[in-house]
Amino acid sequence: MWGGRFAGGPSAIMREINASIPFDKALWRQDIAASKAHVAMLAAQGIVSAKDATAIASGLDAIAGEYAANGVPENWDLEDIHMVTESRLAELIGPAAGRLHTARSRNDQVATDFKLWVRDAIDQADAGLRALQVALVTRAGEHAASIMPGFTHLQTAQPVTLGHHLMAYYEMAARDRSRFADCRARLSQCPLGSAALAGTGFPIDREATAKALGFDAPTRNSLDGVSDRDFAIEYLTCAVQCSLHLSRLAEEFIIWASQPFGFVTLPDSLSTGSSIMPQKKNPDAAELVRGHSGRIVGALTSLLVTMKGLPLAYSKDMQDDKVPVFEAASLLTLCLAAMSGMVEGATFRTTRMRAAAELGYATATDLADWLVRQANIPFREAHHITGAAVKLAESRGIALDALPLADLQAIDARITDAVFAALSVDASVASRASYGGTAPQQVKARVAEARVALGLE
Repeated sequence: MWGGRFAGGPSAIMREINASIPFDKALWRQDIAASKAHVAMLAAQGIVSAKDATAIASGLDAIAGEYAANGVPENWDLEDIHMVTESRLAELIGPAAGRLHTARSRNDQVATDFKLWVRDAIDQADAGLRALQVALVTRAGEHAASIMPGFTHLQTAQPVTLGHHLMAYYEMAARDRSRFADCRARLSQCPLGSAALAGTGFPIDREATAKALGFDAPTRNSLDGVSDRDFAIEYLTCAVQCSLHLSRLAEEFIIWASQPFGFVTLPDSLSTGSSIMPQKKNPDAAELVRGHSGRIVGALTSLLVTMKGLPLAYSKDMQDDKVPVFEAASLLTLCLAAMSGMVEGATFRTTRMRAAAELGYATATDLADWLVRQANIPFREAHHITGAAVKLAESRGIALDALPLADLQAIDARITDAVFAALSVDASVASRASYGGTAPQQVKARVAEARVALGLE
């Protein structure tokens, strides 16, 4: 490839450390698409002949067919996907293949290919997130009025509805989709034509190649065009945030599926057993989603550390940009599919959820609120009165609404028997009817809005 400059070939060590074909072969579709756009532009500008351009494009199509059928051959002597493809093109069409690399460098070539790959990965993530949202909205609609305990500090706090809980993850997924969309918009400048770092002396049409590849415009600075990996870092940042949301949802399912909680039965298809304990049904898919989030965080850290001290323009360190992105994208796709399947296939044990909500004095806040509304007591005083009532009920091992009226009035004479209407879990969730609240009517309204946003209605 550069025999004119070097008298000898690389050592075995150099050959091994330098070759990227084992992983950058994943870019072959993007590489061929970018090469076809480039050669079409070269022909339109009169830089190569129409005959050579036609031969090159036909050869690239043939190579694409070979790769699709048999995979990309890993020739380490040719280093990367770009040279493997160019070498094969020369075998197919002869010397005309050498004209393909006119007015470009592997620097702008790989930057373009990588942007196209990340753009495809964003589209895949968006599709996976939408599928998760559909699953969440569907199950939330089924359980808009199913009561469960809401937690803070993993302690029973207030009753909520299962539908409300699931819709919280819908909102997280919506923000994830928004972040990915922003990332996609920002990467939509095409580096092709930046050449090695300074642009090219050939009269190329960068707007034409940008348009052909679906970019909004060419990059405005050739140094930045070949040096930029912000798009990869931003993609990983979005992937990290998304994976954290998936990990939190996975953790909820792991807790809910445990015998002490018993809120959910996970689908057999996403569970495993034990090699020694026949009774076990382990939430391994959820645990792996939780674990994979750590690997995705690691991928971001890896690329950040790689890029943090690099001067302009291209440095060989940047060859290591792809592996963490490829790994994170693969893991994220798998995690999204796993959690979508888990939400779709889970059996929610709503009777158990409701019973748990009726324990733990989850309606204590409702007693305090009743005192504020009905007895015109300042909230801090109402909070103190309610705390005393909870302490009494706890000492007797009974629910708050099981305390006799006389005992409640002994704590505060302003309490009347009307308070009991506010102390049931049904009354509690129904009262939380503020916008975005857990009341069934609010959950149903949010589900309806989400279904419209998802194009389901």
